[in-house]
Amino acid sequence: MRLKTFCIMLMAIAILPCFAQQPVAGVDGNKYVAYDNREGNESVVYFTRNLSAEGLIAAYEQVCGNIEGRVGVKLHTGEPNGPNIIPHEWVKALIEKDLPEATIIETNTYYRGGRYTTEQHRQTLAVNGWTFCPVDIMDEEDTITLPVVGGKWFEKMAVGSHLPHYDSMVALTHFKGHTQGGFGGSNKNIGIGCADGRVGKAWIHTTPGQPNQWDIAKEEFMERMTESTKATIDHFGKHVTYVNVMRNMSVSCDCEGVGAAPVVTPDVGILSSTDILAIDQACIDIIYAMTAEEHHDMLERIETRHGLRQLSYMKELGMGNDRYILIDLDNGGKRITAAEAAQGLKPFTKQK
Repeated sequence: MRLKTFCIMLMAIAILPCFAQQPVAGVDGNKYVAYDNREGNESVVYFTRNLSAEGLIAAYEQVCGNIEGRVGVKLHTGEPNGPNIIPHEWVKALIEKDLPEATIIETNTYYRGGRYTTEQHRQTLAVNGWTFCPVDIMDEEDTITLPVVGGKWFEKMAVGSHLPHYDSMVALTHFKGHTQGGFGGSNKNIGIGCADGRVGKAWIHTTPGQPNQWDIAKEEFMERMTESTKATIDHFGKHVTYVNVMRNMSVSCDCEGVGAAPVVTPDVGILSSTDILAIDQACIDIIYAMTAEEHHDMLERIETRHGLRQLSYMKELGMGNDRYILIDLDNGGKRITAAEAAQGLKPFTKQK
């Protein structure tokens, strides 16, 4: 059965919409660029240390101006009993206060696990507490494609067929490490999370005609994932916004569930922005501003996977700014630096 399923995946990959001339991946995805060495405009990113439902609401309400109509809340709902996902009580409070008609949107996974089929996925949603509002598994029925404007790996990306049902999207992201991507921020949440489980994710992860499901890595993987993200956010235009929760930051993605590596990076807070590059860059800058002891494991994960290529490629594709004004919501809207946001962090302790 597994062989048959993988053969079907390879058939899907065979229709990969690549250009005739094989692209060349960028470089330096393992090299951090300090803020003073960046050029361009600045976007606004909001920051609070208040890791609670109230903090989540405060961060979201700064960036919700263009969220209207039918709203999809894209978050990683996690494998069964995953210990690090955003608490569902926080999300429930946000939706009840600010998004009462919203739907959580997800897609099935490319790997076998608790969300591989729609039936398994719905069972996992119940286990993890995502029962307080509708949840749309967008590729439950089919897949569609969206254009990738300016991409070099793709001309189009396959996403769940329900995605066009929504007028606006809130990317509510648990920021953490990632086995393949180095880190998982808003870019990963959308680029992998909106691609459908059988076609789009295969295009991103696997070279046709060979047996390794995860052979695409480093800069090429970051670029493919980012082009997938661009297809989705271009579709929504101004009607998309981003909230990143820097809490329970294992070097492992929430895809690994209870098998995730123990958390050793301190909790930080919640960030929000209407600029996807600015918010992911700010999170990375805060990680780099931590002490060596605090960020050792996370930096190793990011740099060995060449994950920083996510940021430089978003900039090349015109998806946002890597310079930003960081606004401290806890102190009257004062402008602060990433280093100031990283000051005084307490070692991670597991929540009861």
